[in-house]
Amino acid sequence: MKPLSEKLLSIEESKTLAINAKANALKAQGVKVINFSSGEPDFKTPQFIREAAMQFVDQGIIRYTPSAGVFELKELICKKFKAENNLEYEASNIIVSSGAKHSIYNVFQVLLNDGDEVIIPSPYWTSYPEMVRLGGGVPVMVDTVEDHFQLEVKKVEKAITVKTKAIILNSPNNPTGVVYTKEVLEAIADLAVKHDLYVVSDEIYEKLIYNGEHISIASLNDKIKKRTITINGLSKSHAMTGWRLGYLAAEQSIVKAMTNLQSHSTSNASTITQHAAIAALKGDDAEVEMMRRAFEARRRMVLAKIESMPYIRAEKPSGAFYVMIHVKGLFGKEYQGKVMKNATDVASVFLDRAHVAMVPGVAFGCDDFLRMTYATSETDIKEGLNRVEKVLKALV
Repeated sequence: MKPLSEKLLSIEESKTLAINAKANALKAQGVKVINFSSGEPDFKTPQFIREAAMQFVDQGIIRYTPSAGVFELKELICKKFKAENNLEYEASNIIVSSGAKHSIYNVFQVLLNDGDEVIIPSPYWTSYPEMVRLGGGVPVMVDTVEDHFQLEVKKVEKAITVKTKAIILNSPNNPTGVVYTKEVLEAIADLAVKHDLYVVSDEIYEKLIYNGEHISIASLNDKIKKRTITINGLSKSHAMTGWRLGYLAAEQSIVKAMTNLQSHSTSNASTITQHAAIAALKGDDAEVEMMRRAFEARRRMVLAKIESMPYIRAEKPSGAFYVMIHVKGLFGKEYQGKVMKNATDVASVFLDRAHVAMVPGVAFGCDDFLRMTYATSETDIKEGLNRVEKVLKALV
């Protein structure tokens, strides 16, 4: 048989989903696994959203929608951008896709030609580099670890070449929880305008902030707005991960190109989900704020417990629902005959011996860390970290 696509064969499986799958496989065998790997709120989708979806289904009229999304939904997204992000858009500037991940994938399919470079602050969400490669582009990493995950604009500027096409921003950040300040965003905006670059701004965690404030870079001025593609969705804010709905705002030419692409791939985001999203955007954010407060309390619990443990430490996140745990102090240590040489080994020990799932930092471009999500119950957080502590106290 002839070989498969070289481009696709070079793409790695999502390590976060792989760890999650391994944890679920252990659960299926009857093992009680504490899963800190998946970025998925443990809350139910708010009832009024579920009821709206069921009422729509009961009507029995579930048809294709326009590829870019239901007009009413796009209008509500415009209202959301104006009210919450100080951004003025028309419905023609909006496209609805099957999740924010799908939106980002489509962006790079539309933006990139072979060899175009995309600057990605590291640590990064594990799918960014692979999506760039799938679009024919070249990911260029800018390290932030030595700067406590803060983005140093001078490093970004040094990474720009004649081949640079875009910069990815993710604030609040997955996996670090960093929230970029207005000063940093202004400096990045100036760079983008100076070098005629696109900014792909992933703002999916904007509702989950504990320190600082969320600022959409596109809101700073008209010049950067023209160059910015702002991506968002409801999966993290409204506990709607499985519903699969994301959206973005951009110049009409970009949205038109993405609409053409989407018309030949998914056709449209799920019709049922779009009507659920209409209800979500019409409703108030009381339950969203309730979830944010719960995540904030869990964050405090996680940080306090990690601070009391030997060998490891954590960087305090300002947003999202992840904490990066520095585990280099465990390298060379042994547990039950297993010597840990890197964060992947540490993650394996935690999962195989203590049945606690975390994602090794290599998935995000930083091998001295594990990513832990606190989007799970306080009971699981307590038990999971107690298991980790027992491992640490038994090391040789």
